[in-house]
Order: sequence, then structure tokens, then C-alpha cells
Amino acid sequence: MGKGGGCVSSKNKTSKSSNSKKNSINTPSSSTKNLKIFIVFYSMYGHVESLARRIKKGIETVEGVEGILYRAPETISEDVLLKIQAPLKDDTIPVISSPEDLVDADGFLFGFPTRFGCMAGQMKALFDSTGNLWKEQKLAGKPAGFFVSSGSQGGGQETTAWTAITQLAHHGMLFVPIGYTFGAGMFDMDTVRGGSPYGAGVFAGDGSREATEGELALAEYQGKYMATFVKKLVHG
Repeated sequence: MGKGGGCVSSKNKTSKSSNSKKNSINTPSSSTKNLKIFIVFYSMYGHVESLARRIKKGIETVEGVEGILYRAPETISEDVLLKIQAPLKDDTIPVISSPEDLVDADGFLFGFPTRFGCMAGQMKALFDSTGNLWKEQKLAGKPAGFFVSSGSQGGGQETTAWTAITQLAHHGMLFVPIGYTFGAGMFDMDTVRGGSPYGAGVFAGDGSREATEGELALAEYQGKYMATFVKKLVHG
């Protein structure tokens, strides 16, 4: 064929065996060990962390599934954190020390505050560090969801989540939203409540507002929902 044709010389073909690892989908392990869902979050003032802890509780209502909390690395200096009066972080929750740590998870729930309708820079920096995982598609096929915080009702409860979906798409991961499966609680108009069909959420206000029981209940439900999804993905 002429230029632009579809024929390729046999000497340029890559063998099937050499591509087998690169093209494989990393489905969760079906061993008898507990399935692991990593709850990876960044929280400056504790709002996202409160959701993360409740998500863990929800995950662990499902037999055979374990929720593991991890922090995204901080990118702001301690001096600046003191000036903006960010509280000290609970050091019993480990920080992701290397992107390679993520490979061991069967599923993920990523949590972060909004910054102008997108994820906070600390979480973006973590995703930006996963280039080698992307190159080898080590996260492909793994399910993931999001939970967020915002300062106001129009501050990005939905856009913060859906702009984050691009990170999953490039890794070949499966986005798992909760939709309206939470039922009547999704339609509650009597109280101010964060969260959306994309996932749990909390309104932080000026920083002094704490998550309501309604917001925490949605977070717990999301944990249970994801655990059920992962378990069904593995065991059918």
C-alpha cells in the first residue's frame, strides 16, 4: 500500500507477550484476604477528614472489606500553615509516601476541598506524581469515587468532583458515583447539606462550620456503597 496505508512490516510488530503486562487491566484481587479501599484525602481544616472517617465506618459495615485512611502530602510550609491557623494534623493517619503505595488498593475514595471549582493543589500534586503508574497502567480497572468540601452552597460541590474525573480517565479507572441511591436524603430541602450525585460533601463556610449529621450520614453511605461495589466487582 502507499503512504498512509494500514500495513506494517512484520519486523516492526511488537510481540503479544511484550505488551501483555502493559495492556492488562488490574482487576481487584479475589483472594480470601480482606479487600482494601484506600480513603486518600487532603484536609486543611478538618472538614474533609471528618467525612473520611465516616466513610471508613461505612466501608467496614461490609464484611470482607477494609477502609484504610491516607493523607495526601502537604505542599504548604509549616510557617504558612501557622499563619493561616490550620490545625495540627492527626499523625496516626499515614501520609502517602510514594505513588507506588496506591497499587495495593482494590478501590479508592479520594477526598479534597475545592479551589475555584477544582481539587486542591495538594491532591493534584499527588495525581501529578503518578506518571509511572499511568505509564504502566497499574491503576487501570480500579474503581474510585470522590468526596469534597466547599465554602458555600454554590462553591463547587459538583464541579470539584466532575473536573477530577479526568484523572481517573487517563488512568483507565472506573468512576463510581452514588447517584441518587441515598434515597430521600438526597432531596432534603429543610437543611443546608453538602453532597451531590457525585459523592459526599460538606460545606465549610468560613471554616468554623462542622459537618452535620446529614452530611456525615451521606459519607457513611458512600463508604458502604463503594465497599459493596468493589466486593461485587471481585466476587460477582
